[in-house]
Amino acid sequence: MRIDILTLFPELFPGPLGESVIGRAVRQNLVTVNAVDVRSFAADARGTVDEKPYGGGPGMLMIPEVLARAIESVRDAASTVILTSPRGEVMNQRLAAELAKEEHLVLIAGHYEGVDQRVIDLMVDREVSIGDFVLSSGNIAVMAIADAVIRLLPGVLGDAGSTVEESHSMGLLEYPQYTRPPEFRGLKVPEVLLGGDHGKVVEFRKREAERITRQRRPDLWEKYLQTELK
Repeated sequence: MRIDILTLFPELFPGPLGESVIGRAVRQNLVTVNAVDVRSFAADARGTVDEKPYGGGPGMLMIPEVLARAIESVRDAASTVILTSPRGEVMNQRLAAELAKEEHLVLIAGHYEGVDQRVIDLMVDREVSIGDFVLSSGNIAVMAIADAVIRLLPGVLGDAGSTVEESHSMGLLEYPQYTRPPEFRGLKVPEVLLGGDHGKVVEFRKREAERITRQRRPDLWEKYLQTELK
């Protein structure tokens, strides 16, 4: 996979995308991550990239021609262009898995009050939000989206089953996990995990995942129940 990140702050990258599992995937050429400086496509020597919105209102908008040229510099027939936006579809594990099947992602880190709608209409395939809150720019959102997608690519995680039982993959939050010692500061590991009966372990973990999801994320619990009934 190739990921091109369009940003006004290319110095922020690779940042977290150059470390740990994701950084290793980049070094092993499992994925290519490239930061593109949108300001370099400005028409004037000052690098102007923003203008006041028609109709008035607070803040500034990114100039459409500048962003369009930046997109065109990396987009090809295999590209999926994504804009980070508070009004976009909410990022989740299902969407991460969907995007992990793409050959080329162009991730636009939104900035200012937004992007001229004409660029969105002409060039953006999807708008994506990482949650119901507002950031000062889309750079952190882009990093989160890229991380969630890259870790699902073949060969990135050592154990192919690592992504199967984690939170959200099965529609539930992840069950509690324990390691040595069997007792820590008065708290013991549940006996079922020490007994060696794999079937009982599976049942215990599913039951705990359901309990935690029901308590902490009733919205996910309702979706899970609907899926189970089908």
